[in-house]
This record gives sequence, structure tokens and C-alpha cells, in this order.
Amino acid sequence: MIPPIANNFVAGETADDALSHVESLNRDGICGILNLLGEHYSARQGADEDAAAYVSLVEQLAASGLDGCISVKPSQIGLDVGDDVFRENLDRIVGAAAEDDVFVWVDMEDYTTTDVTLDAVDDLGHQTDGNVGVCVQANLKRTPDDLERLADVPGKVRLVKGAYNEPASVAYKKKAKVDEVYKELLEYMFTEFDNGIAVGSHDPSMLSHAHDLHGQYGTPYEVQMLMGVREDAQRDLVADDVEMWQYVPYGDKWFQYFYRRVRERKENALFALRAVTGI
Repeated sequence: MIPPIANNFVAGETADDALSHVESLNRDGICGILNLLGEHYSARQGADEDAAAYVSLVEQLAASGLDGCISVKPSQIGLDVGDDVFRENLDRIVGAAAEDDVFVWVDMEDYTTTDVTLDAVDDLGHQTDGNVGVCVQANLKRTPDDLERLADVPGKVRLVKGAYNEPASVAYKKKAKVDEVYKELLEYMFTEFDNGIAVGSHDPSMLSHAHDLHGQYGTPYEVQMLMGVREDAQRDLVADDVEMWQYVPYGDKWFQYFYRRVRERKENALFALRAVTGI
């Protein structure tokens, strides 16, 4: 059972729990991005089981009529076992999702997985006429070239700052530099993409920049934030007619995810402390 503190960041242990959370989000005008927690399987069985769980989730989501989609991690569906296992399972998930008109996001992991992830999304984006999207990270020095490639791929692109501790040879390490690059990449997307822009950030300055770029160029965009982080701001964005999506993790592997959320942001740790102490 998930304790009350972690419930702020994880929707529950079952797909039904997650769908119930999305239903409550929809009442506030927020859409849900469902993610079954799990990653880095070293054996095929776990990867295949989670791929099957995603196919089932797609069917449940489609039957529910809720405003939502799914998001998968490459290492969760077999990338650590082999590129072929990853592609086989991703093809299976995306194929099922295309039949039920459910959108599929492919999360980005550390920099060593970037090429195989982008290759898969490039192929599937064309095969499904854009029913797949991918996350790219502003801290990676290669991302401007990746965005230039993705501008011609049907689908969506989520821009985040990047959460992995990458080596300085491939990534910017200073926050100020990452913030600068994020804004530059957003401007490229608003000028070169017709649509499919997802602003994956809780940073008010990045959200303000996206708002200004939308006003300047008119390019449609959406904002994506995590469950349990700045949820008042999420509702405020909906009130301002911004398309808002919340990343909704669920599953029995919740502890590692919750621990990472608390460690990575001081305000998350304070939030958890208040939940325990009532202050």
C-alpha cells in the first residue's frame, strides 16, 4: 500500500487507480499521461510483461473515454536486453495504441539511449502518421541537431531540461546555461514546428517564455508537469486556456520514483515534510 506522502506523486498501484486519477484530472480540464513505473530490466520476461501491461492499459484507456495517453521508457520494455527487444515491444504497444487512437510518448533516458530512441520514434512517427512523441533534453549538446531532425517527423516533441547526471563532454552542467539553451530551443520549436510542441517544465520563466512565443508565432503548444508538483499552477494554466497534461505514474515500483522526486527538488522535500508534520 502506498503511504499518504507518496500518494501525492504516485496515483496508486493499479491501472484502475491511475484511470481514476485521470478522471479527476479531466474534471479540472487537465489531461493525463499514464506511466507504469519500472525501468532497466536485464531479462526479457519483465520487459515483455510490462509491454503487455501497456497494451492492456491502452485498451482500458480507450474504453474509458478519458482524455489521456501513455508514456513508456525504453529500458522498461527491453532496451537493456537488446535493441531488437525494445523495438519489438515498442512496435507492439504503438500498434495497439494506433488501433485505439491512444497517443504514445517515448521517454528519453540517459544519453547513451538517444540514437536508438530517436530512430524508433522516427520510424513509428511516419508509420502511424504522428501517433507517437518523444522527449528531448535541453542539457544535451546534441539536442539542437535532434530537434532539426524531429521537425520533419510526424508527432510531438516534449522539451525538458534533463534530469540525468551526464558527463560534461556531452551535456551542459550549469543551470544558467541549461536555462539559456532551453529558451533557445523553445524558440526554434515555435518557429520551425507546425504543432506538436510540449513544454515539459515547472519553471515559471520557461512557461512565460512559451506563452510569449505562442503570442508571437501562434504555434499551438501544451504544457506537461508531474503529478504532485505545482498543481495549483496546472489549474491556473487551464484557466488561461493552455492545454495542460499531467504525468501520472502508477504501479508497485513506486518507492524509487517517489524517492527520486523528493531528492531532486528541495520544494518536493518540504512538501513531503509538511505532509508528515502538518506544518
